[in-house]
Amino acid sequence: MKEYELIIIGQGPAGLSAAIYTARAGVKTLLLGCDPKVAGDYDIDNYFGFPETITGRDLIARGVAQAERFGTDLSCQRVLSIHPAEDGWYTVKTELDEFRTCAVILATGVSRKRPVIENLEAYEGKGVSYCVSCDAFFFKNKKVVVAGEGIFAANQALELKEYTPHVSICTMGKEAAINGDFMGRLAGSGIEVLNGKILRLAGEPGLKRIIFEDGTERETDGLFIAMGDASSIDFAYSLGIFTEGVFIQADREGRTNVPGVFAAGDCVGGFLQISKAVGEGALAARSAIDYVRSHCRR
Repeated sequence: MKEYELIIIGQGPAGLSAAIYTARAGVKTLLLGCDPKVAGDYDIDNYFGFPETITGRDLIARGVAQAERFGTDLSCQRVLSIHPAEDGWYTVKTELDEFRTCAVILATGVSRKRPVIENLEAYEGKGVSYCVSCDAFFFKNKKVVVAGEGIFAANQALELKEYTPHVSICTMGKEAAINGDFMGRLAGSGIEVLNGKILRLAGEPGLKRIIFEDGTERETDGLFIAMGDASSIDFAYSLGIFTEGVFIQADREGRTNVPGVFAAGDCVGGFLQISKAVGEGALAARSAIDYVRSHCRR
């Protein structure tokens, strides 16, 4: 398993800004993430230092080149989970690899996908969960369904198999975006992939059935939401990071309540602008540098 002093998750302005500072300070840094939403062809004309309009794609490309120049390792991999290790470090699992790291900066933005289910909110905490690491224990040997179409959902389903043999995935009417390796692992674990779309939930006092658009029903005790890719809020739930709505709570220096875990950019809320994200990335980087030097150096 490869080891880094710091892993930054998210290749947007906050993540790249943090990587430039940490790598330049001599911290062994890995930046995980693919092109962010800002890396498109739309124009940016209010960013400091660019009197001429620059595209989001060009701005991110410059940030990538600068981070690489200082020694940052960059890899376009989707992160599936972050778990604390017994020695205080963290294990970061992607679709391709596993890494060990002393510290983490979350900079994945604020995208959190929720399925359109008529009465979803009524069952949150009553069978509906957004965190396998937090709640799987409560569904030992019970029937559970994971709502999601991608590798994140597949990984969550495989983790649930540690607690119950009765696991399936529902793609919510979308085409499954799960690669062959994960499909093979699902099949080998006996996890069925359902292609229907859930219309509403039913049961008293908690979830007992899911009802599909075609009128068919399926008994289930738990519904775990894992749409799209894992986001900062998903990692926050699994690590016990304090949140407010869909945003992570971090102090002015980018520190969360969990030692060694920092956050910057849109995932912490506030003024969702590139300039703010870049500044917060620098602050989180400074905090991470101090943490690595005091806690991680052997």
